[in-house]
This record gives sequence, structure tokens and C-alpha cells, in this order.
Amino acid sequence: MGYYLNSMQALSLYKSEVDSPYFVDKSMLLKELFPLVKAGNKHICITRPRRFGKSVMAAMVGAFFSKGIDSGSIFDSLKIARYFKENSKEPAESDERFVYRKYMNQYNVIYINFIEAANESSSYQEFISTIKEILQEDLRDAFSEVRFRKKGTAIQDLRMIYEQTKSRFILVFDEWDCIFHKPYTTYEDRKSFISWLAVMTKDTGYVALSYMTGVLPVAKYSSGSTINNFQEYTMATDDLYSEYFGFTEAEVDDLYQRYAERTPNRNVSREDLKDWYDGYHTPSTEQMYNPRSVVEALTRNRIRSYWTATGTYGEISTYIANDRADVKKDVALMVAGEPVLADVEEFAATSMNLTTRNEILSAMVVYGFLNYEDGKVHIPNRELMDEFAKTIREKKSLGYINRLAVESDRMLKATLKGDSRTVEEILSDAHNTETPLLDYNDETELTAIVNLVYLAARDSYYVEREDKAGKGYVDFIFYPERAGDDGIILELKVDDTPDSAIAQIKDREYMLKFCGRMAEKNVIPDGFCWSGLGMTKRKKITIVRLKYCIEKISYGSVCEFRYLVRSARPFLQ
Repeated sequence: MGYYLNSMQALSLYKSEVDSPYFVDKSMLLKELFPLVKAGNKHICITRPRRFGKSVMAAMVGAFFSKGIDSGSIFDSLKIARYFKENSKEPAESDERFVYRKYMNQYNVIYINFIEAANESSSYQEFISTIKEILQEDLRDAFSEVRFRKKGTAIQDLRMIYEQTKSRFILVFDEWDCIFHKPYTTYEDRKSFISWLAVMTKDTGYVALSYMTGVLPVAKYSSGSTINNFQEYTMATDDLYSEYFGFTEAEVDDLYQRYAERTPNRNVSREDLKDWYDGYHTPSTEQMYNPRSVVEALTRNRIRSYWTATGTYGEISTYIANDRADVKKDVALMVAGEPVLADVEEFAATSMNLTTRNEILSAMVVYGFLNYEDGKVHIPNRELMDEFAKTIREKKSLGYINRLAVESDRMLKATLKGDSRTVEEILSDAHNTETPLLDYNDETELTAIVNLVYLAARDSYYVEREDKAGKGYVDFIFYPERAGDDGIILELKVDDTPDSAIAQIKDREYMLKFCGRMAEKNVIPDGFCWSGLGMTKRKKITIVRLKYCIEKISYGSVCEFRYLVRSARPFLQ
């Protein structure tokens, strides 16, 4: 056993996952790989966003096929073993019932997680030299009977091994693209690495299977035919292998049942998991959850964002701010919950050269910050919505979007206090700002503005749009997450009167859904407040908030506010 060749690393990593209380068995992926290994010289690259289980699956592949170790104690109890036992037509004593064992621990496996070498290197040359040297040492130790060239390379050694022993190898390359994100890696370094991968895998008899994972699509970084031997499978465009990356609804149901059985004081609901971590889709529209975040939430017994906004997200936010008004508008609409049309290609942000709208949105899909479905992109869940909201409030380069978001703290406080003057001031500023969103002839764009000026509410409210309430659907409903806080309902109208919006809130009894949600949190309903927002072509706005008594105040042609006195309990009778 060596460092890369037939090492214990993959087995150790996978065993730690199997022993986890929230392990999800995805071992049926191996059944998909058996025909490829049998045929030989097959190469697949599975690209997924971070935290979608790529490394777990790579470790599983390495642990299953690798010689020199015994992984039967792990795999004999998993789905792959049960499948062959249950579906075999052979007698019980026949080895055919255990056909998977014909592959288990029968291959020389070169398992390399490139992140380790990248993190321990200060230059690309150090990175690639270390990998080559260690691999060559492993090969020469394991195949001492082979006559190697004295000054041969690791790749030449592999060919010599195959020629003299007919031994074939399975290559497991995890996070192939991590070196692209290191600041010391140049454009020429990237080309050199791609060339090394090509020489390592292409037209070589010693490869039974190349199994490679990463975030970035390898085809986009290969000029001409450099590395066209890999079949690439992405989340956005390919169904094959999709079920093995990410958690399905059924798998999350099972995990939550385990969580309920082992956690007496539960702080996480099944609905929380769906709201925070669901929202991704395969091309066949099956919903997928972010697996790492689900497991973290159940393990820690706490719902929050577990997405680490490191370098990659910093680059994406820079693209958003690169003076592209169309992308800024798209982000504002998506934060409002609206999907936007996009022609997604498998681009990725390895440099600052992405300039077109489709390139930028495509890169955000590749990294998992957006989901792509039916020709549109959208923010998939609350976890990512929080990351976008954070970026919008921090990045001054986002211009009017940032200015409105920054004012959202004042807007929320003023609304809850009944401070009509401050609310009018903020809305007037939004009106006077020259933005592509403030058209006021489109309720979708009006919705985006409301989201921005109330962005701070996401810190302490669960905000839903188009929620079923009473006898209809309310435009916005703000459910407080802290006991004792007021709730808010916003109803938007275009080409209608403000009074119509207010009447709709009352007539359709939207507060019934609101009170039901609040009752679950043991909040006394007398403290509730509801607000209705209506807008006409003259940009006249009316906000109605139950609980405050303020005379009607006119603000000319821009805004007028009317506060009515009414307690919550009589209002509901």
C-alpha cells in the first residue's frame, strides 16, 4: 500500500461516513460503474457544486475497488450487496449472488484528492511535482519486478507496468479543479495541468476506469481535443448519476426520522429542512437537498446557513457588481423570489473574464448559488437567499440595490413603530433613484423593490410570497421568528387603488393564516399587526397597520399613509 496507490485513505474516509448517524447509502452508484470497468478505458467526470457529496462518492469508489485492503465489512451490509443478493436467480450458495465481489478489492487504485496537495503547496510547480514524485515512488515500490526506465516519468512507469504485467488501474481523481482557485495558479499552469490529465488518461491501455469529480466542467478548459475522452455529467444538464449526489425527499424523510428518535429537544422541523436546504433540481425535475447542510443542521440541532462564503462567492459577487445593469436587475428580481430567463452554459469562474450576462449566471449555477430549471435560474433556498442578502447589504458597488438594502433596517424599524415619516422618506428615495426596477408598471418589479427595502426583515422574519392565506394568496407575509414580535402582511396593487389592497386583506381574511402560524409559536394574537401596500400609476402608496392610531397624513403626489386603530382579536371575530 502506498500514499496514492491502494492506500487506506479512501477506506478510512468512507468508513467514517458509514458510521455516521446520518449516513445515506448511495452505494448503488457502483453498479453503474461495473460495466465501465469491465469494458476498460472508460473516463467519466461528475461535476457538482460544493457540498454535494462528491468526495464521499470518490472515497467510496476508491475503498470498494482498491487492492490491498478488505472493505467487505463495509459493503456487505450496504444496498449494493442487498441488490445482488435479492435479484440473483442463482442458488443461495452460488458466488453469482455476490457478483459485486468480483470487483471488490480487485484493482490497483490510484486515489488522489487534489485539495491536499494544493493546500500544501505554494506554487503550481510544487503541487504537480509532489504528486508526480509520490506516485512514482508508490508504483516502483509496488511493482519492483518491473524493469523501469531509470529516468522515466510516473506515466511512463504506468505504461511499463501494463506492458509487463497486464495490470490495469482505476484512477480516482477528486476535486480535479481545486488548483484553479489557488492564487498562485496562472493561465499557463491551468493549461499544463489539463495537459497532464490528458496524457495520464487518454489512449492508455492501463486505465480500466477514470473517475473524476470537481465543480468546474473539464470540457470548458480543454482546447480542441486535448481532453475529450471524458464523458461529463453535470447537475444542470444530465440525469445520469444525479440520484447519487444530493439528498432526495425520501432520503431526508428517513434522516429526519432518525433525528427525531435520537434528539429529545428538537429545534429543527422537517419543514425547516425543506425551506432552508431544498430547491435544487435535476433535469428530470426531481428535487434535491444540499446534503452537507442537512447533515450539519441535524447534527447540531440548529437551522442556519452552513454555506461557507469563501473565495468562490467573493468572485461571484464581484461579477454581479461589474457594472452590468442587467445582472444587477436579475439579482434583485431573484432576491424577490422571481426566476429569470437565462441561457445556461457550463461556464465557470476561474478568472475575471466572464463578462456577458449568461456567462455570469451560468457560473453561479455551476457553483450551486443558483438553480437552473426550465430555462430559468433562481435562488434555490433560504440558505442561499441569506448569502445573497448578505452580499447585497455589504457590496456598495451594487449601487442602488445596495442603497435600498442598507435602508432596510430603518424601513423595518419604522414600519413596526408606526413611523410614517421615515417610511415615506425611504420610499420617496427609492422613487427618486434612477433604477431599471422602478417602472411601477410591473408588479414583479414592484415586488423586487419591496424585497430590497425590507431585506433586513429576513434576519428576524420568515418571509413568504404568494402564500395561501384565508380566501386567497397574500403577496407578502412576514412571520416573526422571535416570540412577541409583530407580523406584517403586504398586499401589492398595480393600476388599482390603495383602498382596494386594504380591503382585500380584510375581505379575504389573510390574517387567519397569519394567526395560525403565530399560534404555533405561542404568541398572543393581540400584538399582531398587518400592513397593506397599494400602488397606482401616480405612485401613490398607502400602508395600513393595525394597532396604531395616527391621523391621515398626505405627502402630495408621492405617498400617503393611513393608520387605523383596531385590535387583532375583534378584527378576527
